[in-house]
Amino acid sequence: MGVDAYKKTRVQRNVGRKVTSTNLYLKLLIKLYKFLARRTDSNFNATVLRRLQQTRTARYPISVSRLVKQINTAKDKTRTLVVVGTVTDDVRLLTVPKINVCALRFTETARKRIQAAGGKTLTFDQLAQQNPTGTGTILLRGPRVREELKHFGRASGLPGSHAKPYVSHTARKGKGAR
Repeated sequence: MGVDAYKKTRVQRNVGRKVTSTNLYLKLLIKLYKFLARRTDSNFNATVLRRLQQTRTARYPISVSRLVKQINTAKDKTRTLVVVGTVTDDVRLLTVPKINVCALRFTETARKRIQAAGGKTLTFDQLAQQNPTGTGTILLRGPRVREELKHFGRASGLPGSHAKPYVSHTARKGKGAR
């Protein structure tokens, strides 16, 4: 970091995240998509690379029912759904249509249900071989639902704040501070 001589402010270096995972497959995928992002004019590869480098808590899971909902609204039903994260099963969904899904990992039941319906479950290296620029794919993310995120934002109690307050539940039933 340094001081900008022109605007007299601190200049922050924009350096990418160093992956601390010990997963060798993930590190190889990052190497592959770093190459593809550099050598192709596709924003898809750059986006996949950025999401591969996220922490595991930031790679939110997505359910099979959300994938089915997405493919039903798509014009072309043969497109491949790409998820940089985990695909989980949804027992509330009775029938799974034929869908092609590429994801970092699948739960066992999700993989079985997709393949039983005649769909394909691809890995990212298979996707890179079949479709290096990401054409004919739909890139998806899971919903950002974590309890911690509800507490973020402007302090609770202030005007315009929608943050959930941190409340001690030890005072319930009058058994608190004694």
